[in-house]
Amino acid sequence: MHDIRLIRDEPAAFDAAMALRGVEPQAQRLIDLDARRREATSRLQEIETERNSKSKEIGKAKAQGDEDRFNALRSEVESLKSEMERLTEEARTAEEVLNQHLAALPNRPADDVPEGKDESENEEVRGWGEPREFEFEPADHVTVGERLGLDFERAAAMSGARFAVLQGPLARLERALGQFMLDLQTTENGYRETSVPYMVRDEALFGTGQLPKFAEDLFRTTDDRWLIPTAEVPLTNLVRDSIHAEASFPIRTTALTPCFRSEAGSAGRDTRGLIRMHQFLKVELVSITTPEQSEEELERMTQCAEMVLRRLELPYRVMKLCTGDMGFSARRTYDLEVWMPSQDTYREISSCSTCGDFQARRMNARYRKEGEKKPDFLHTLNGSGLAVGRALVAILENHQQADGSVRIPEALQPYMGGVEAIQP
Repeated sequence: MHDIRLIRDEPAAFDAAMALRGVEPQAQRLIDLDARRREATSRLQEIETERNSKSKEIGKAKAQGDEDRFNALRSEVESLKSEMERLTEEARTAEEVLNQHLAALPNRPADDVPEGKDESENEEVRGWGEPREFEFEPADHVTVGERLGLDFERAAAMSGARFAVLQGPLARLERALGQFMLDLQTTENGYRETSVPYMVRDEALFGTGQLPKFAEDLFRTTDDRWLIPTAEVPLTNLVRDSIHAEASFPIRTTALTPCFRSEAGSAGRDTRGLIRMHQFLKVELVSITTPEQSEEELERMTQCAEMVLRRLELPYRVMKLCTGDMGFSARRTYDLEVWMPSQDTYREISSCSTCGDFQARRMNARYRKEGEKKPDFLHTLNGSGLAVGRALVAILENHQQADGSVRIPEALQPYMGGVEAIQP
């Protein structure tokens, strides 16, 4: 959510920022809506003051026995009361309409975010590892996985497309990946493990920016709850409607959860395999900070996600997303892209973003600086550490062997009972 005061102060700068996100000029419309709200609120305060004054005069007139003046004042107060009710509704409606418009607008990009329309204009920041030179024609992860217990046919029979069944060593490998990632982030990187609900209410998704704009991307239950698309939603909402002490930051939390996405609008994209599923596991990282800490925290969070890929011995690169490719709530985003041999390209496996105070305003999440009375909005960050399914895909493809087996990275072997490779 945007601060209307900043829009009033710098309308041209706001429209320029929205233009970078592909949004038409909005500042004047928002300023006009805000003017209506402020005018109604100001007039309401004036009438309330007048009503209070006349109410006191009613008491005096009654004490003096002045019946005519008493009745006249009482009539005026009743009239003022009706006007107050009208203005209260007008101010409420104006504020509601203003907030609806503000809620539909994406976050402003940071000044150093590259301008661009889509992923082709993202900037590479750094890379790690060299793509493997195979002595045989590498198979894609579906071909490798089906030899090891990956079953799309039976999953489709019970659930439809974009679901999978994993059995045997492949199921254990998926479990091992999740546990390894969670242990790494909690024992080495200082994130606090958290178990969260998998279903949330409207206000939780509004707080992190999925609602109202992206409702079609979500699954809704019959009792009006939503299945979480990412643990970012419950983890970030832990600080909603609260005020925190400055000394408590940074707050770092993590969770391993299933994620549920309808993948609306993705028809024809990644229909083969595990890349784009309705249900998948992911380790999410969330940080809550002061404004002064958030930029440094984004760099740290990104490095925490990179650490997973290095331990899994997977080549990757870090991309700074351009204005046209960032998520709705993000102010700045780094994508980690892992090498996929079968596609001869890098594919996204993690996004790490700082949202500034954008989500905090929607959640009313604040902190109080030491020695100050008025609280300020805190900053929120989120990142994948990592998407388990895509990490599984990358391992199957990058560590496949000529005999159809898959080598288990050393970091995962303790989670696999010491097994060094899984066999078809």
